[in-house]
Amino acid sequence: MKALTRPVPSGALRKQELQLPSGTVVTEYVGSNDLVYAVTWHGPTLPNLQLILGNYFANLKAAAQQPAVRRRLVRVNSPDIVIESSGKMRAFAGRAWVPTMLPSGVTAADIQ
Repeated sequence: MKALTRPVPSGALRKQELQLPSGTVVTEYVGSNDLVYAVTWHGPTLPNLQLILGNYFANLKAAAQQPAVRRRLVRVNSPDIVIESSGKMRAFAGRAWVPTMLPSGVTAADIQ
């Protein structure tokens, strides 16, 4: 993915931001083992979610085929991955995390 990468000072959480040419910002949450355990995105276009989510993309794809209730929110909630994605043209946002990889003291509320 072509993007400008920069670390983000955030206290106890290690994060790095990817600024995509489209203006969308992807934030990666990195554990002490240098593995990414969560990502967020927001901006005018959806990032390449297949690239960002890797093997977990199939979970999102299956959930997206379910009927939408309101404002096209797609949610996957499984023991392996939690994914929330919503938006409309020029205003997309989402987040995803692997519950078993969350560092001690980090909760889903910390992934913004």
